Amino acid sequence: MPTPQEILKQYWNYDVFRPFQEQIINSILQLKDTLALLPTGGGKSICFQVPALTKDGLCLVISPLIALMKDQVENLKKRDIPALAVHSGMSYFEVKQTLQNAAFGHYKFLYVSPERLESDLFKEYLAELKLNIIAVDEAHCISQWGYDFRPPYLRIAELRTVFPDVPVIALTASATPWVQEDICDKLLFKERNIFRQSFEKPNLSFSAFEVDSKVNKLFDVLNKVGGSAIVYTRNRKGTKEIAHLLKLNNISADYYHAGLLQEERNKKQEDWIDNKTEVIVSTNAFGMGIDKPDVRVVVHMDIPDNVENYYQEAGRAGRDGKRSFAVLVYTKQELAELQKLPDIKYPPVSEIKKVYEALVNHLQIPVGCGEATYYDFNLNDFVRYFKLNIFLVINSLKALEQDGHLTFNEQVFVPSKVGFTCTKDVLNDFEQAHPHLENTIKYLLRTYEGIFNHSVSISESLLSRLTNASTNELIKQLQELQAYGIIDYQLQKETPQIFFLHNRASALQLSFNHTYYLQRKEEYTKRVKAMEGYIRLQRSCRSKYIGQYFGDNEMKPCGVCDNCLQQKNTVLSQEEFSKISERIFTHLANRESEIDLLLQQMAGIKKEKVWKVLDYLQAEGKVSVNEKGAIKRAS
Repeated sequence: MPTPQEILKQYWNYDVFRPFQEQIINSILQLKDTLALLPTGGGKSICFQVPALTKDGLCLVISPLIALMKDQVENLKKRDIPALAVHSGMSYFEVKQTLQNAAFGHYKFLYVSPERLESDLFKEYLAELKLNIIAVDEAHCISQWGYDFRPPYLRIAELRTVFPDVPVIALTASATPWVQEDICDKLLFKERNIFRQSFEKPNLSFSAFEVDSKVNKLFDVLNKVGGSAIVYTRNRKGTKEIAHLLKLNNISADYYHAGLLQEERNKKQEDWIDNKTEVIVSTNAFGMGIDKPDVRVVVHMDIPDNVENYYQEAGRAGRDGKRSFAVLVYTKQELAELQKLPDIKYPPVSEIKKVYEALVNHLQIPVGCGEATYYDFNLNDFVRYFKLNIFLVINSLKALEQDGHLTFNEQVFVPSKVGFTCTKDVLNDFEQAHPHLENTIKYLLRTYEGIFNHSVSISESLLSRLTNASTNELIKQLQELQAYGIIDYQLQKETPQIFFLHNRASALQLSFNHTYYLQRKEEYTKRVKAMEGYIRLQRSCRSKYIGQYFGDNEMKPCGVCDNCLQQKNTVLSQEEFSKISERIFTHLANRESEIDLLLQQMAGIKKEKVWKVLDYLQAEGKVSVNEKGAIKRAS
């Protein structure tokens, strides 16, 4: 079999691995369960793709992100590596065909969503799969204490009973030490085997600014930095408004969010990647899986509620190693509102049950029905009709999802489907009587294997190219065939979808795990406080703060964040240092003091200079600060 280096050169044309990739690959090849923490853009995929190609058999990749799954399969195919994916929107026949190909064909990768692992059809073929590696992407989703817990991930460990000797590689860009331990426990690691790349990004300058006008600060940042940029904002309306303001100020900009049609999203994304658009203004729906190395600045117009998301999104800047900037702008009011988030994000269980009851009534699901069914769901219509608070609804749906009742996804893409509903004799007669539809029928049968016996997913754009008809003309022809009873044609769905994992229960009988719910709220509160701590940092290095949050305690001050630069610019003469030290010691004589009071006593001296002296005195052990923030002279 080829070596990892040979595989890397053959398929990726790289001569050397990035830091830690080779150690992670060797760990997997030694059949060790492995957790890999690599920052966004750190090359996580290669860590399981390369070892899988050095071994016989199939690598099973579990990923929650359909768009990312599709991109990776396409990228592998472009490298002549046979890969498959099973995701929502595929018909029973298509899933069965894919699993048969995975079990009996010459494929190297099978991508599946965690929900698919639980289906009867998947379980039917599971034992036939000749697995060499089980790769769990976005592995933090398995931890109830992580920031993006997804219940189906908990069932991944059941694969180990079928494949006890197959190594598991878990991958994530961000997990706190507690979550890292939880990942290893939930995936039944035989031993702790954790590789964590440093969270240092020496070329990325982090900064946070309290401002009166966020838009004015945005203009200032974009004009000073220039180049490709991402601007993150919380809501869809904001993306459009900010992009419009940027264009009015002669900045090339566009907006992006999950509510746009797939084709429109793809076009906007491609224009930005190709530098036809300089600035993309987006909700956090944008950026996952996009490898654009020359992003010079990422600006957050709203405060994220956790360090994990912020670090991932900010880390999309400067992947080419050149100087880049991660800027967070906020107001005093937003900082105060941040502290109220835990009670908003985790509403009372009684309110969650009311939302559930309203939802099943809105979707007209009888008690005892609905299991394994998708329902179109317009959030705004639902909120308006039942006169509910939109944040209460969104957070209740999230709670119901995490408790294993349903899934709610604004980016579910269910492609168009066609199945023939007539006999072959009837079809032959029909073609003779309707020659203008013959070409469309011919290409349906030629292009989609099994379409005569089963409903399959189709692409109107592909068929329009094959038939030399416009997409609109082709859709009209498919609708005409349906009107004649020749096919069953279901147009693609890009509306948000609710998927019920269980039959409807009455609100009174709806089971809900209060204990876990309250524990998750407690962990969320800690994450919010950590984000608040990042924003309020005045002297300490922002990069170092982030690294320590993720358990990387070896990091040194970056020297390029706003706080480090401020420290550098605070130059002290020996005379000034002695004078400030003397005043500090005089103030602290025989007592301890609140730092704010000490700073007041230093009137006439710049605060930055006082802090610099205090930092030095603390490092030398001449003063100490207790857990309440009071400072005193060391005895």
